[in-house]
Amino acid sequence: MLDRCDRVQIAVNDGARAAARYIELLGGQIARTDRSRLLVAKRTILAIGESEFELCEPDGVGPTADFIARRGEGLMTAGYSTVDPDRMARRWQGLGIAHEREGDQLYLAPDATFGLPIVISRSTYRPRVGPVSFLYETTNTLVSDWRRVAAVYAGLFGLDPSRFSEIGSPRFGYVGTLTLFDPPNRLDRIELSQVTDDVHAMGRFAHKHGDSLYMCYVEVHDWPELRRRLLETNARYTPRGKDPVTDPDGGWVHPKELHGLLLGISRTGLGWEWSGRKDLVPPP
Repeated sequence: MLDRCDRVQIAVNDGARAAARYIELLGGQIARTDRSRLLVAKRTILAIGESEFELCEPDGVGPTADFIARRGEGLMTAGYSTVDPDRMARRWQGLGIAHEREGDQLYLAPDATFGLPIVISRSTYRPRVGPVSFLYETTNTLVSDWRRVAAVYAGLFGLDPSRFSEIGSPRFGYVGTLTLFDPPNRLDRIELSQVTDDVHAMGRFAHKHGDSLYMCYVEVHDWPELRRRLLETNARYTPRGKDPVTDPDGGWVHPKELHGLLLGISRTGLGWEWSGRKDLVPPP
């Protein structure tokens, strides 16, 4: 029932300041502004590629202010889309899972998932804006058994486990699976990463916060342009290879550059390399 990684919501102290930095580094533009009753936040919603990044500034006492008080600025909510949100809501009701609705968005009860705050929006077409193509992954860092989590999410969201792709990384210290929504047509998925130690960054994060939302990934169709933006602003990022000036594939932008968001970047199609379909990876 899920078809895309549609958006992320990021808690920030100053929406205008954060928006300027996101646009400077990632391109994109401000799509609209509004207020969220449920989040108790003023939202600056950015069009980044085909996706939306909601910058949420506290508008009083509530979830956004609580998040910042507890964790500082950072990634607060993972957002996905479905063609029929009402059908999704009926599915949750049938499973006895509580949710809240605000406008055309559904917010799943926090205790229904494993530390992964989720908002569901209606699927819609958006033209690409800037060098980013789209958001395709949000990472649910786990101390819990990833197999159990995968089974629960398959039931909650109507996903087919036969399409999932198991993953593991000694470099980053985790095992798990990618809950691919529509392979090989799209990369969109929830990454379930069960940490294997508390030495690597992901392991330290999970042992501090438990099951939690860790980071997200975007695909870019113009990596040289995005790399130029990072280099010219002296933004801290780690290339996939050794050379930040010439690396052809992408990398990771440090959370301090994007108001607490750890952002992975990969060139077009590269994500299939670790998603079970290396045959779909184009040459750089």
